[in-house]
Amino acid sequence: MSNDRLGSSNMDYRYHDSPLGPILFVGEGHQLRSLTLPTQRPDDWPLPGWRSTTTGFADCIAQLDEYFEGRRYSFSLDLAPQGTPFQRQVWDALLQIPYGETRSYQDIAAAIGKPKAVRAVGGSNARNPIAIVIPCHRVIGANGKLTGYAGGLQYKRALLDLEDN
Repeated sequence: MSNDRLGSSNMDYRYHDSPLGPILFVGEGHQLRSLTLPTQRPDDWPLPGWRSTTTGFADCIAQLDEYFEGRRYSFSLDLAPQGTPFQRQVWDALLQIPYGETRSYQDIAAAIGKPKAVRAVGGSNARNPIAIVIPCHRVIGANGKLTGYAGGLQYKRALLDLEDN
């Protein structure tokens, strides 16, 4: 995710240990703007002006811990991903993929009414700023194989395996 979408001020951030390593939450007020895996973060994060918090994102952390424990199948968080209208349309479609199921990029393109936009769907999927919660890991190739994942295919496989139990 580009830094300009998160700005350099008024953002709170917090790291949280997870089975995938330290996850970084970034947001403003009660809105979650970004949830990134260790391999997804730009080298310059946290940005100057961001405020570290030890108490913020408690609900996010609780829900994410429940997910990793196999006790949560969907999230109820105040999400505020920043992106183009097309990207937000794709991310909204990702939120409709049920826990434990997958869809192809072609399926997502069809779901948003743009069946020829498969590559653009892939690009939007790769720019998803709120990993796991907006389940871009549930999107696979039309042939059923795992394809790119911004955090790395090892994380995608781990998340799909978690949901397969």
